[in-house]
Amino acid sequence: MTTLPPAPPPCIRCRIVTVGVLAAVAASFVYLGIDYRALFTGESLRLMAKFVAEFFPPDLSPAFLAKAGWGALQTLAVSALGTLLAAAAGALLALPASGRFGRIAQPLSRFVLNFLRSVPELVWAALMVLAAGIGPFAGALALGLHTTGVLGRLFAEGLENAPRAPEDALVQAGAGPVSAFVYASLQLVLPQWVAYTLYRWEMNIRMAAVLGFVGGGGLGQLLYFHLSIFQQPQAMTVLIAMFGLVALVDFLSARLRRGLGSAYA
Repeated sequence: MTTLPPAPPPCIRCRIVTVGVLAAVAASFVYLGIDYRALFTGESLRLMAKFVAEFFPPDLSPAFLAKAGWGALQTLAVSALGTLLAAAAGALLALPASGRFGRIAQPLSRFVLNFLRSVPELVWAALMVLAAGIGPFAGALALGLHTTGVLGRLFAEGLENAPRAPEDALVQAGAGPVSAFVYASLQLVLPQWVAYTLYRWEMNIRMAAVLGFVGGGGLGQLLYFHLSIFQQPQAMTVLIAMFGLVALVDFLSARLRRGLGSAYA
């Protein structure tokens, strides 16, 4: 007869944390004082159904489809430019953040990266609209600033975790420090860096559409305009364009990541 192993002792800390989280959630509902029962009354359901019905049918006129297509191209350009700027700036800041330029440069560069990513994209967009004016360029700058903090930290961690033996071997063989880094450490982390950049591009497509609400251009600005003047059919067309653009970029990014993984396998 096989004997079962003894049961582990109860995790008192886990139970305390669980009770604390449940108490915080319950306290939040009580503090907000929202009457959720009102959402399911007959009048509320009727108004919600009426609101949803106003979005159909979407405006599929050639003129508005062309307008939505132009907005989608703007959103795509904003996300691509912001991500490319962030990848370049993040790579530059990742070098000192990984400790390659001494102990003084490391905390300073990490502070910059933490500051950049701690400010949300919408806040950066509001600031960039004041600095650069309303339009797609402000949206690209906002995405670039926030994404620099994210990618820079990820790039730095990749460099820290990469083995230094190949780079040290090239230096001992007579190669310069830059050549040794490019042909050794960079080759090890480059697939990971590209994968991170593509993943952030997917996220930036969604955020670029939202930045239009604060003047960042693209589909978001178009959606905000038509919702503000109660043109729901046109807004529905813009929402469909957003969904199609995000689905397309997700598909292309996944294919690129799979191709990259196969190339370096």
